[in-house]
Amino acid sequence: MTVEPQTQINDELTDARELQRKLQILRSGFEAQRYPDAATRIDRLDRLWSALDRFSDRLCEALSDDFGYRSPRQSYFADVATTGKAIRLTKKGVRKWMKAERRKADFPFGALGAKARVHYQPLGVVGVISPWNIPVNLTLTPLAGALGAGNRALIKPSEHTPSTSEVMVELIASAFAEDEVTTVTGDARLGQMFSELPLDHLVFTGGTSIARHIMRAAAENLTPLTLELGGKSPVMVGANADLEAAAKRIVFGKVFNAGQVCLAPDYVLVPAAKRDELVHLIQEEIKRSLPGGAQSPDYVAVINPRQSQRIQGYIDEAREAGAPVFAEAADNAAVDRRIPITLIVDPDESLRVSQEEIFGPILVIRSYETFDEAVNYVNARPRPLALYYFGDSADEQRQVIENTTSGGVTINDVIMHYTFDDLPFGGVGPSGMGVYHGFDGFRQFSNARAVYHQTRVDLGRIIRPPYGRLFDRFSAHLMTRG
Repeated sequence: MTVEPQTQINDELTDARELQRKLQILRSGFEAQRYPDAATRIDRLDRLWSALDRFSDRLCEALSDDFGYRSPRQSYFADVATTGKAIRLTKKGVRKWMKAERRKADFPFGALGAKARVHYQPLGVVGVISPWNIPVNLTLTPLAGALGAGNRALIKPSEHTPSTSEVMVELIASAFAEDEVTTVTGDARLGQMFSELPLDHLVFTGGTSIARHIMRAAAENLTPLTLELGGKSPVMVGANADLEAAAKRIVFGKVFNAGQVCLAPDYVLVPAAKRDELVHLIQEEIKRSLPGGAQSPDYVAVINPRQSQRIQGYIDEAREAGAPVFAEAADNAAVDRRIPITLIVDPDESLRVSQEEIFGPILVIRSYETFDEAVNYVNARPRPLALYYFGDSADEQRQVIENTTSGGVTINDVIMHYTFDDLPFGGVGPSGMGVYHGFDGFRQFSNARAVYHQTRVDLGRIIRPPYGRLFDRFSAHLMTRG
């Protein structure tokens, strides 16, 4: 169907007005209560948690509807339970986090009674544009941080999970007044308009290419950003690693949401002499985890035909190029999009599976000769959201932590650093900017405001003209070697 240009213009104007209207309501709510007390913030977090609990069954049903099939147990864990935990821990920390932080006042000012503090001030209205892969968690977890910091929020859930988005709109409306938290729904065009709003902060979770458009749009209003993106997160298997344990934990990272997670292991670097053994152990673990293969009730379908075709295209291209490909037969994968976990071994670097973020049920196994070679391989590529290392070598662990760069690191497992809310979650460079979770989220969605109380003694006269010997001595003191 062709959309008439004038109709499209009218729709855009309607959407723009609605966005502005909702933003203004939130802005007015914030102006009426610029620094909500702890009890108010805790009440909002309680309401969010209770609404999540009430709507949990409907959310799991909607997630399965959007994906075509998604394990209800996996949905409850990934999108409900872990989100509830994040809300609960934010609620637990709010009173402590709100307290002003004492900082050191320089000599001689501090010695005579001057005080330095950092007060965490709410920013105002925080926007959240959330993705389709873990849509509830990646909407409500940053929302919890924004509410804990005393802000209002405007939410745009993904258009690619319409059933889930519809339930989340109802969930939020049931828990909050329109001047506290509200939602808008729409396609990429509305997302672009959303990112052009004069928000006080904007959280975007999604792809790097879209993030570039978000940044350009947000730059017009100098809107601060938290970008949670992705990239090709590597697994580095050390020379003395327990391969059986590594296989079990790596496979979890691919079975979980069928690899449709920004933190999913993308490729595995393994010593060449141990490559075939690891491939065998991973195949055995896939069979153990999914005894019914891709039709197992604990598995997940690829979200839509477009993504399914992209994943299948990687596999077909690798086969045609002669790379070893290992996967169970799945004759109906094109119909129900349940693509089995597929291993591709040492594919050529020119292939798309080697160049692009996989974000699906494919795992590349790549061999190396020395650990330095593996480190150099990781460092020659864009900085990933996560990096995983298996092994007990203190030297290799030091190399990973000190000589590589990624948003986060997990040693002897995958993804787990995300699950601990006292650790910051975020990317670096092309995998994102800014962090949230726990206190780090509270700080991200606050203005760290410097507050200085001057001493009653007029020491400021030292630095006021006319200048003399006292001024010179004070300047020399400042340059004293530590």
